[in-house]
Amino acid sequence: MFAVHLLAFHFTKLKEDQIKKVDRYLYPLRLSDDVLVDVMGRFQAEMVKGLSRDTNSTATVKMLPSFVRSLPDGSEKGDFLAVDLGGSLFRAHEVKVFDDGRQSSQLESKFYPTPKEVTQGNGAELFDYIADCLLDFMETKNLKHKKLPLGFTFSFPCKQTKLEEGVLLAWTKHFKVRGVQDTDVVTSLRKALQKHKDIDVDVLALVNDTVGTMMTCGYDDERCEVGVIIGTGTNACYMEEMRHIDLVEGDEGRMCINTEWGAFGDDGALDDLRTEFDRELDLGSLNPGKQLFEKMIGSLYLGELVRLILLKMTKEGLLFNGKVSTALLTKGKIEMKHVSAMEKYKEGLSNTKEILTELNLFPSEEDCVAVQHVCTIVSFRSANLCAAALAAILTRLRENKKLLRMRTTVGIDGGLYKTHPQYAKRLHKVVRRLVPTCDVRFLLSLSGSGKGAAMVTAVARRLAAQRSHIDATLAPFLLSLETLREVRNKMRTELEYGLKRETQANATVKMLPTYVRGTPDGTEKGKFLALDLGGTNFRVLLVKIKSGRRRSVQMYNKIFAIPLEIMQGTGEELFDHIVQCIADFLEYMGIKGARLPLGFTFSFPCRQASIDKGTLVGWTKGFKATDCEGEDVVDMLREAIRRRNEFDLDIVAVVNDTVGTMMTCGYEDPNCEIGLIAGTGSNVCYMEDMKNIEIVEGNEGKMCINTEWGAFGDNGCIDNIRTKYDKEVDEGSLNPGKQRYEKMTSGMYLGEIVRQILIDLTKQGLLFRGHISESLMKRGIFETKFLSQIESDRLALLQVRRILQQLGLDSTCEDSIIVKEVCGVVSQRAAQLCGAGLAAIVEKKRENRGVERLQITVGVDGTLYKLHPHFSRVLQETVKELAPQCDVTFMLSEDGSGKGAALITAVAKRLHNVGQK
Repeated sequence: MFAVHLLAFHFTKLKEDQIKKVDRYLYPLRLSDDVLVDVMGRFQAEMVKGLSRDTNSTATVKMLPSFVRSLPDGSEKGDFLAVDLGGSLFRAHEVKVFDDGRQSSQLESKFYPTPKEVTQGNGAELFDYIADCLLDFMETKNLKHKKLPLGFTFSFPCKQTKLEEGVLLAWTKHFKVRGVQDTDVVTSLRKALQKHKDIDVDVLALVNDTVGTMMTCGYDDERCEVGVIIGTGTNACYMEEMRHIDLVEGDEGRMCINTEWGAFGDDGALDDLRTEFDRELDLGSLNPGKQLFEKMIGSLYLGELVRLILLKMTKEGLLFNGKVSTALLTKGKIEMKHVSAMEKYKEGLSNTKEILTELNLFPSEEDCVAVQHVCTIVSFRSANLCAAALAAILTRLRENKKLLRMRTTVGIDGGLYKTHPQYAKRLHKVVRRLVPTCDVRFLLSLSGSGKGAAMVTAVARRLAAQRSHIDATLAPFLLSLETLREVRNKMRTELEYGLKRETQANATVKMLPTYVRGTPDGTEKGKFLALDLGGTNFRVLLVKIKSGRRRSVQMYNKIFAIPLEIMQGTGEELFDHIVQCIADFLEYMGIKGARLPLGFTFSFPCRQASIDKGTLVGWTKGFKATDCEGEDVVDMLREAIRRRNEFDLDIVAVVNDTVGTMMTCGYEDPNCEIGLIAGTGSNVCYMEDMKNIEIVEGNEGKMCINTEWGAFGDNGCIDNIRTKYDKEVDEGSLNPGKQRYEKMTSGMYLGEIVRQILIDLTKQGLLFRGHISESLMKRGIFETKFLSQIESDRLALLQVRRILQQLGLDSTCEDSIIVKEVCGVVSQRAAQLCGAGLAAIVEKKRENRGVERLQITVGVDGTLYKLHPHFSRVLQETVKELAPQCDVTFMLSEDGSGKGAALITAVAKRLHNVGQK
């Protein structure tokens, strides 16, 4: 018994000594975590270089766009063919994808050899061989009568400009086919297939095996956004943000990037880590100086690396008593299968002895221990380097998503990963150590890259069908220049109807006289109060105007909320609430005893008989207070002040916010004679010649006309451009059939139009996986501010997803792109329609003045114009296009409804005083 223990102790000691000896000899192949973190950093730098247009040409990691823009979402279905070229066998597959709610699929395959005369021959022979194999497969499966889409897995670096096109950059692995490099391999395959008149196959997608692996695993796990191959060769792909891919036009969404990481280090970036054995292996390869990272990782090279190490150790007398056998001198004699067998946990040593004996090496126990350890060090380095590069990709994904911690899945395939007894475990352990902020699941691809090619093809077909449906849905929002000219001309007709006495009563655009007969001339001065009612908030302001050289306007204001029950209660309650707010402000400012002139900005349609009398025509913007329509709002305010009996005010003017906007800008620019509001509501005013205003006596001078253009179209004149979504929004509003133009152009309604479109697209199965959430059914959930945020150029899709999640909408990246597109067409149409209406106004002004070319300023206010990232630009471009003889300057108003009301009051006081004199 003692002898047995002694023998075991002796063997353990012997084993430890041999391992230490090998460790010292192969120290350069053992990589610490610090070195691996450094490799991560180097690889991240190469990724950035490869993604940039300026540096891609010199990058070794080419970061090739695959034009795969979407992962499977489970709605794919149909029969697909796939062919797979890249390994030691050529594969043909039939993939059936079932839309049964369980994301199930069925794969049938046939394997064909890839003889040396094919892999080392010419291009025509290679593609004829592929076509012949596919024909044989289709005959075997009785598929010749069917027209089927095909995905082509081509596991070599290709430059793609679209999904179904790829120019071969270089052969790798053991392939060296003449006349294929720098040509489109899909065209070559199609030509070969066309020779077989009895089959009809449509090549829809060219896919790298790595991308195929990611797509196969992505079908089973929606979190999968990385694919890795560790086999004969090695490569990785992942889903990158489009905004980072300089080589492809567009910033929206994501695209799968085929890194081609095998070439990492071809520029010398890994020279400090490459050993003499790596250099010798490279010199003896088919492509010296290329794919250096792959030669340190891929199974095609690891057996050869082990052979070179054993040869040198033997020559130095460290193995096999210094006897060099023919096997050690023969290139390719030790293969990866030998390395894997020698590293098996329990039978590794006996396997090692058996393999070495077969190679006529006749090892001792010490030799077996040493050789096994050499294999371990070589394969461990491979796993370490692979883990460092993969950790770099995972870190980039996490940073792209701006997450502190990320959960993701890596789809993985390849003979080395699958068959080596320790490789997978080592890789997982090192990756998790290098990126502790990523919770990584490794998912083995069971169906290979062939199913992945079919999935890419299925996704491409799904996206094409979706695109067609989305285009059809959004087409009515895309207005041609001719249509916009029609809108401009119809607006002009309606403006004229509103000005004429005989047609004004039936006109939809009411063209209300404001009795504001002048703009500021700079002599205005004094203290004025201003009230501003036009939305869910109510403001009271004290405005101090100074004239002369130190001309200035100082404002003090306080904002008060108007609760919904007041907005939609009685008129008496509304005006009592307003007076309560005024009282609070006067007390707050310490001016309760002063009888100040007051301008009342009342941003609703009013018919005025004088500047201080305004009869409410009808409520808009969600107000519905009773007993107000048809009443003079100034009288209602005076009565509420009398009821309170605390203070008195001199109400000089009732003002529309649009007029206030024009006056505010007119104070800065005398050329400003138009005011535009593009916010919660939409309206325009302008200075009209008195001779054209038939409903007001007198022909001298000008008067500001409040167009109230929001009602344009209430007579049906623009029904040809109203969509079913506009009609749904109108029918669900507080005032069906009224303010139709405003409902297509103003901030209050755009979000609701978007919501209606999103519901329709979801019902069609084009959004949110066909699931209509409770929140999407809530009217008003999609506020217009979300349109502005979603359409911001600076906003990544990730942030768009977060906005949608805040709204209770669980969206994918693809959903976010569609939502952004919907927001874009709705807001673009609003800006174009607004521009068409404004073009009618400026053209009218030009004709009034009788000039060939008009120079005029438009004062603008409103959150839609100010805050939306594209509204102002589209509106200005539309005006320029539709009124080419008018040079229009757009000037942002600073507080038109507050400062403007005070200025109108000041101008009215000035003109009143002039009249008295």
